[in-house]
Amino acid sequence: MGDVSVVLGVDGGNSKTELVAATTDGELLAALRGPGSNSHAVGADGVARVVSALVAEAGVPIPAACGVFYLCGADVPADLEELSQMVAAHGWVHKAVVDNDTFALLRAGTARADAVAVICGAGINCIGRRSDGRVARYPALGWETGDWGGAELLGREALFLAARAEDRRGEPTALVDAIRAHFGLASVERVGIEIHYRRIEQARLGELAPLVLAAARDGDPVSDGLVTRVATEVALWVRRAFGDLEVNAADVVLGGGMFQGEPGLFLERVLERLPAGARAIVLDAPPVLGAALAALDLAGVDEAAKARLREELLAR
Repeated sequence: MGDVSVVLGVDGGNSKTELVAATTDGELLAALRGPGSNSHAVGADGVARVVSALVAEAGVPIPAACGVFYLCGADVPADLEELSQMVAAHGWVHKAVVDNDTFALLRAGTARADAVAVICGAGINCIGRRSDGRVARYPALGWETGDWGGAELLGREALFLAARAEDRRGEPTALVDAIRAHFGLASVERVGIEIHYRRIEQARLGELAPLVLAAARDGDPVSDGLVTRVATEVALWVRRAFGDLEVNAADVVLGGGMFQGEPGLFLERVLERLPAGARAIVLDAPPVLGAALAALDLAGVDEAAKARLREELLAR
């Protein structure tokens, strides 16, 4: 390739892991998808197996010049150290950056110096940056660190409220019939029993999020309350990041499964609650683009190469 080198960008999530290989002049060489690689679920060795398989499938010369690995589960310093050591040990690249997958969302969505990103997919997380280099980041481990939101916790709450509606301890809701139909069981109680005894995986509760959104659009008060609650949590993350960064205005990149599809009620509720200085950007590109662009940043290439890669990846 002459003076042209190869870079790798990896976005590892709960449900999928994506890899982009590109040249330093922005040519897209490979765009691949594999299974989820949350290190809290599969460990660093499990992450390595997923990434190794994708690197092998990409078929590019290894080690590549630069690589950025934005990984779900890279939440606290110990996570970052373990995953960084794993990446270094496998020698996929000469120069590597390892960090949380929310950074992929941020880099894909904006190049503005003052920016915040909130991912609302299976779970929820937030990061932010300021023009002087300050970064706001959070463990976002779930209920243990005060977090609520994302499809799985939304589905869990939907099941809870539907169970109470079914046995008349709670308010009636269309979610009762929706949950029965989705799992093909005669009662919400039966769904709860199957989940408790792990005959249905708890992660499948995330499948209920679209049902909640649909029921809310159809006027179900219980579902509407859940949608409002998640939207409020997204806005609270943004407000906290603005405060921690001490900014009054910034780009706010919104991404993850809860924001996919046609703009609707959930996005409307989020936008209504964002602080006045927030310029919302709903990501219309795969977050792995952010990892690949960050790898090109690391390689020190010009903006034309980054524009070319964005165009080729979106066309793909």
